[in-house]
Amino acid sequence: MLDLTSFRRDLHSHPETGFDLERTPRMIAEVLEAAGLEVVRGVGKSGLVATLRRGPDETAVGFRADMDALPIKEANRFAYRSKIEGCFHGCGHDGHSTMLLGAALKLAQDPTLERTVHFIFQPDEENGNGAAAMISDGLFDRFPMAAIFGLHNLPGMALGQFATQAGPFCAFEDNFEITIEGQGGHASMPEKGVDPIVAGSAIVMQLQSIISRTVSPSEHAVVSVTEFLTDGARNILPSNVTLRGDCRGFSQEVSQAIERRMRAIVEGVCTAQGARGQVSYSTSFRPLVNEDRATNVIAAAARGVGSVDAHYGRVGFSEDFAEFLTHRPGAFILMGNGTEGSHAMPLHNPSYDFNDEAIVHGIDFWSQLAHQAL
Repeated sequence: MLDLTSFRRDLHSHPETGFDLERTPRMIAEVLEAAGLEVVRGVGKSGLVATLRRGPDETAVGFRADMDALPIKEANRFAYRSKIEGCFHGCGHDGHSTMLLGAALKLAQDPTLERTVHFIFQPDEENGNGAAAMISDGLFDRFPMAAIFGLHNLPGMALGQFATQAGPFCAFEDNFEITIEGQGGHASMPEKGVDPIVAGSAIVMQLQSIISRTVSPSEHAVVSVTEFLTDGARNILPSNVTLRGDCRGFSQEVSQAIERRMRAIVEGVCTAQGARGQVSYSTSFRPLVNEDRATNVIAAAARGVGSVDAHYGRVGFSEDFAEFLTHRPGAFILMGNGTEGSHAMPLHNPSYDFNDEAIVHGIDFWSQLAHQAL
């Protein structure tokens, strides 16, 4: 019998990022093929889908786990720490893959299961490109399913606890780059140039007014400038400034309002300062919106394993699972990773670690969900 704790720790020791997944999907595929599941590799470049065929396509469901790690140097010193310098499972995708693998093995031995389940192992969740790649590769055409479900661990929440909610649940992530062109010169003679730092600073301050004066108080939104870059020096006024940042919210309307107001601010400030400005604005992650009925189903499955808060409220992080939900109904849920030590460290923290004691809770959850009526 497969030791799932050892399997998870082996994945942790050998992390792979983005679409550059070879060892991780190969290990998962070999186990599931040996258990008799139908396994298709290379879906969406390096993703895989394993199918347990027990019922008609009309009632089939998809269960998704992500496989990719992060380009972060791990701070943990335990024996199974990452062997790959600058690469680390700091979000728990090693645990997500292990739990879904374990659920597939358990359900394969369950004679009472009367539903086809597609176990979806996704690449490149962290960059927000993996779901779209799998969909473009025919995921929903090649593997028909009535609904799709996803799970993510949550540090700081107790083991056996789950959280979800109907409607908007995870935020969108938009990214922007603002370039400002002035006229550089000597720091002692600013009147002879156009200082893009002054224009950039004014833009940074004005961007903060988007949330307070453009977005309704009933909506949650964030606009953060995370980089301020110049080509100046100690005694040189720069000619160019680049501002980069991140925006969050829960609806397309809020995203559009932020972008519209940002462009107006940049144009107005640059005109007033005699500079030239450009805005590049893009969406990395859509807002994740749980379908009502699917949320009831996923909450019922969690209730069969532990406790669940089905009205948890919105969370500010983003999830590539949102892309799947624009094509099929479904829902996403959070599962407690523990409240102590590395298990309570924030996601993406260099000292985070997935809690091996959570594996059984995840397997039981997926198994319960496979039996839930849609």
